[in-house]
Amino acid sequence: MGRPEGRKIYAHAKLRRLRREHGLNQVELSRSLGISTSYLNQIEHNQRPLTAPVLLRIAEVLGVDAEFFSEAEEERLTTDLRAALGDEACGIPVPTEEVADVVRDHPEVARALVALHRRYRDAAEQAAALAAPGEAAALVPADPHDDVRDFFYAHHNHFEPLDAEAERTAADMGLAGAGRAADALAGRLAVRHQVRVVQAAPERSADARRFDLDSGLLFLSPWLNDGQRAFQLATQLALLEQGSLLDALVTRADLTPGPSAGLARIGLANYFAGALLMPYHAFHAAAEELCYDVELLQARFGVGFETVCHRLSTLQRTGRRGVPFSFLRVDRAGNISKRQSATDFHFSRLGGTCPLWTVYEAFSAPGRILTQVAEMPDGKQYFWIARTVTRGGFGHHAPRAEFAVALGCELRHAHRLVYAEGVALNDPRAATPIGLGCRICERRDCAQRARPPAGGRLTVDPDRRTHVPYPVAGAG
Repeated sequence: MGRPEGRKIYAHAKLRRLRREHGLNQVELSRSLGISTSYLNQIEHNQRPLTAPVLLRIAEVLGVDAEFFSEAEEERLTTDLRAALGDEACGIPVPTEEVADVVRDHPEVARALVALHRRYRDAAEQAAALAAPGEAAALVPADPHDDVRDFFYAHHNHFEPLDAEAERTAADMGLAGAGRAADALAGRLAVRHQVRVVQAAPERSADARRFDLDSGLLFLSPWLNDGQRAFQLATQLALLEQGSLLDALVTRADLTPGPSAGLARIGLANYFAGALLMPYHAFHAAAEELCYDVELLQARFGVGFETVCHRLSTLQRTGRRGVPFSFLRVDRAGNISKRQSATDFHFSRLGGTCPLWTVYEAFSAPGRILTQVAEMPDGKQYFWIARTVTRGGFGHHAPRAEFAVALGCELRHAHRLVYAEGVALNDPRAATPIGLGCRICERRDCAQRARPPAGGRLTVDPDRRTHVPYPVAGAG
């Protein structure tokens, strides 16, 4: 029956629903089952479990399979309800045991709550899709990460005061090359801020960087390469030397009170770190000279592939603009952990991106740079590059995290990129139709569609039977 041996079955809600569906009262059903009315009443009020003989008799009398009382469906519904109540829109934490109680005692109420949540998310995604980039959709709760992403988008992912300060600091320090940069940054932290760098994580922490203010110790993971070490040192320097500037930028931002301000401050410190290791003027000139070849830029500035991609998305200085890029990082499950944009490309606020996007194909070709001309439902076309990056994995038993990072621009800028050489940019047949996810994508002729769009309906042709515009179980 799909349950651990010896586990008692309390099927009161299911039995009560079955009885009512058959139009029976407790006296009538107890007579049919050959048990007392009080015993049946105790079963329906969760005071007595079902015994094997009674279970078999119920299956016979009410015409259901014994598997009807399996706990698998209850466990699935409990998971769905926990996810719905765990949504930030709820705002009230519900203990797990109480969720289980609702599912067990009132399964129809639980199903109604799950259905309401799904309808809410559909409406929220539609509102988010219709909202202008950078504007908060009315039905979408203010998630701190989305709040900060909107803040960066409002600035086109470029903060001139930070870039200017980073250039001045880089010139003052004479930074050149990741290895020498790390040594110079460690020296500046020691002399100006009495911070001593220790390459060991305290208490076996997995953090790349942790600063102990009381002791003045900056712990860095011993597994960082030179570029990563320099970036973490530069981030700490930003927090110590540019604190007032970071605070001023956060204060001027229209952020939701709470965690958003702290996340924005960290994001701006990371921005300064990238700008310090890749000063604007020098990096922009190199990007143009090398036709935005990410791997050559890696070699010149001594940083990682992802770091270069992220920096390329910030080159929007007036009078010296680079290609306006969108940048994102995603895992195999489709979770977007980073997304920045200097373009009007609108990432789905609630996830669920398109599986036809080349960023997902990158996982099948680890380490290779893939390209794609993609067309959105509104007809806008973009040129994308994507490649996998791996983190961790030091030691045989150490877990590894794999991501795909993507960099994209409007097609009209693609000719400036080395990756567009040999690509038929002007051939409409070369474009792959993609969307923002099946829930809000209006494409009806997509073979990859997993579900109808929010509010979509199944069309029925009486002559051709049922036409299903998206895959369903058994349709293949």
